[in-house]
Amino acid sequence: MLNFLLWLPLAFGLIAAFLPKKAAAWTGVLGAVVTLGIAIGATIGFDPGEGMQYVVDVDWIPGLGVSYSLGIDGLSVWLVLLTAIAWVPATVFAAMRAPERTGLYMMMMLAGETATLGAFLAQDLLLFVLFFDLMIVPFYFLFGIWGEERDGVSVNSATMKMIVYTLIGSLLMLVGAIAIAVISADGGPITFSMAELTIKGLPSASQNWIFWFFAAAFLVKMPAFPLHGWVQDAYRAAPLPALAVFSAVLSKVGAYGFLRVVLPILPDATQLFQTTLLILAVASIIYGSVMAFTKTDLRLIVAYSSIAQLGFITAGIFSLDSTGANGALLQMVNHGLVVVPAFLIVALIRERTGTEDASLMGGLAKNAPVFAVIFLIVTMSTLAIPGSPNFIGEFYIVNGIFQNFVALAIIATLGMAFSAYYALRMYQRSMHNPLADGVESKEISLRDGLILVPMVACLVVLAFCPQIILNGTEDAANASVTIAKEATR
Repeated sequence: MLNFLLWLPLAFGLIAAFLPKKAAAWTGVLGAVVTLGIAIGATIGFDPGEGMQYVVDVDWIPGLGVSYSLGIDGLSVWLVLLTAIAWVPATVFAAMRAPERTGLYMMMMLAGETATLGAFLAQDLLLFVLFFDLMIVPFYFLFGIWGEERDGVSVNSATMKMIVYTLIGSLLMLVGAIAIAVISADGGPITFSMAELTIKGLPSASQNWIFWFFAAAFLVKMPAFPLHGWVQDAYRAAPLPALAVFSAVLSKVGAYGFLRVVLPILPDATQLFQTTLLILAVASIIYGSVMAFTKTDLRLIVAYSSIAQLGFITAGIFSLDSTGANGALLQMVNHGLVVVPAFLIVALIRERTGTEDASLMGGLAKNAPVFAVIFLIVTMSTLAIPGSPNFIGEFYIVNGIFQNFVALAIIATLGMAFSAYYALRMYQRSMHNPLADGVESKEISLRDGLILVPMVACLVVLAFCPQIILNGTEDAANASVTIAKEATR
């Protein structure tokens, strides 16, 4: 099952690359939909109490201890499903608007899905690093070919900045992965199996410098303060359907890497640098929130709010509390389900107004009550209003931080207050106030409604039934955190 799940998107993408425009668009959609079907089947058949499941383990480079090892457990099952869910609306939205060189566009989108799924499925450290690096390649082309110059920033400059940041982080992680395998071998056979590396362990001194190699790669990918310098230009230039999945899913691979690699394999360093990472996480929350309410560009508001949300997720992980870590996993899924419709709504607003600047909008709800309600639900989830799934995730995270870091928990809650301001301002300026000159208020079309409504429905279901996810992630999150908590510095 996992081989089909992993490689099927790429196969459909390669087929789409050689088809005429319309056929290529819907071949890409079919690939995303079939992948979602397999992911749903894997999730339904997953048993939270059974550990790693659907395992594939084949020797790949035996002389170097590298294996083609795949599996799903409580840390990854919902992130795999999130990936498959997010790609469907983004791909359908793009297909309906048939971008130039549609076949190549679909190939890059689906290659990106395969690489992202590979990072979540890999149980070999070198295989994880490989997929982690490959993820950025399709998006380099998506941003560079189909992006556009905005506010005087060239597409080439924006994509180059993104690549430089991510490649430096990825190279550091590659060095760290090789160091882990060689040092843990201690003269014996080398292995990159994550399970075996967790058991073998590393000397504390080695863990300390390797920790920062991995942390740099993950913090850049998320992105987190202060390694977010590529975000503003890259997000401005990116085509919105590609940006939707990039922000919703690729950023989660960094957070997932902390839980999958850093906490169990580098537990001593995790304890030593716990407070440092928590401070960086809280700084991301405050910085992202402050920047979001200083912007009027809708996509930058969503971008900076994402930095704040990833700050909450990082804080939950490094609370080293099972409640906080479980809340972090829930919040990863919540944020992904919110940010996809958020960016697609930005695209729809731009089609109506010709701009993404909220200060030039107003009155879009006048003749579009359904569109306004859909946007309202997404906005309420963004600001984590009680009754939304984001509120439950943040509640778990803050509760985990409060166990040992009361001051940081109080500061983190300020981000929740800030989010109410920038999210409501974004909604108010675009949907209400007098209708701006040259702005057309029209109802969402049936085809676009069929893209957004299922995503919004997922948010509503999780708001009432968060245990769907929490019950599946609890054991795995607790196991990852326990290893780090019980380590001796």
